[in-house]
Amino acid sequence: MVRPHPFFDYREIPGGDGWYSWNPHDQTRFNAVVMGDLVTRREGDACRLRMVPEHKHTNLQGMLHGATILGLIDIALFAAVHVLGEGEPGPSLTLELSTQFVGAGDPEKPLDAVSEIVRETGRMVFVRGQVVQEDEVVASYSGIVRKRSSSGKAAG
Repeated sequence: MVRPHPFFDYREIPGGDGWYSWNPHDQTRFNAVVMGDLVTRREGDACRLRMVPEHKHTNLQGMLHGATILGLIDIALFAAVHVLGEGEPGPSLTLELSTQFVGAGDPEKPLDAVSEIVRETGRMVFVRGQVVQEDEVVASYSGIVRKRSSSGKAAG
C-alpha cells in the first residue's frame, strides 16, 4: 500500500516501472530548486532515489559537485524512511550523516542513492547506503534520522 506523504508528491509515475515521484508540494524549496526532479522506488529491502544531473550540479572540473552528492544523500535518508520504514511519515530531521567519497560522479549519467534501514526505533532510524552510477560506486554513507511528531516535538 502506498502511504501519502504530507510534504511530498509521492505518486506512481505511469509506465515508470515502479518509480514514484519524490518532489515537494512546494516547488520553491531546496529539493526542487537545487536538485531537480527526483524519483524513488523500492527494490527489495532497499530504496533507490534517482536524480538526473544537469550542468548546474557540476564543479569546475566538470564532475558532479560534492554538495550535489551530499544533497542527494540527505534526501535519500528521508525517502528510505518513508518507503521502507515502519513509522508514520512526518516531519523529521537528520541527526548525523557520514559520507565517504570513493569516486567521481559523471554528470552524463543518472545518480542513484540506494539506501537500506539498519534499525528503526520509536524515534530513530539508522540508514546506510551507496551512491552509484550504473556499476560504479561514487560514495558510501550512513545516517541517523530522528522522527518528529507533526507538532514539531520529538516523537514519543
